[in-house]
Amino acid sequence: MTESSDETLPLAGRLLIATPGVLEDPNFRRTVVLMLEHGENGGLGVVLNRPSQTPVLEPFPDWDSYTTSPPVLFVGGPVSQQMIIALGKPRPGERPEGFQEVLPDRRVGTVDLSRDPFALAAHLEHLRVFAGYAGWSRGQLEAEIDAGAWFVADAEPWDAFSPEPDGLWRDVLRRQGGTIAYFADFPADPRWN
Repeated sequence: MTESSDETLPLAGRLLIATPGVLEDPNFRRTVVLMLEHGENGGLGVVLNRPSQTPVLEPFPDWDSYTTSPPVLFVGGPVSQQMIIALGKPRPGERPEGFQEVLPDRRVGTVDLSRDPFALAAHLEHLRVFAGYAGWSRGQLEAEIDAGAWFVADAEPWDAFSPEPDGLWRDVLRRQGGTIAYFADFPADPRWN
């Protein structure tokens, strides 16, 4: 777990966990974001726990049977929601074309959906499709972390493909242990406490 921006560079391949009571923007409230890129000019990630009601079948009929349950588009973030980002986890020993690792030791990365679905799916254990992304300009994310809006944690390979994405925020907080784990039980409305 990281608290200062000096310790958070680079964040690619790590998780941002929204701090309850601090980050109340409806786009990010109680979200878990997997950072795909981060550097001097800013960062880009996808929200892992916002499934939509839109089946993958609608925009990508050829990919429907290959996506990890639930087979819906996920809202990856508020930026460019017409942009599609797919995450995949290759089968052991596989390195498919059109795959770029984000978690090098964990074998999770982006997948090129313009490839032949049947050929690519034969090499993947998991696939999830996101519409849009979360983006930060230079210094913006570091300022948000310094303000306490995000906890930073290591990602596990199953985070991006959780079969119960609605519970991911609590699950990730709980596995951090210590004081941070207590935030998993933070009430949706602090007046209920």
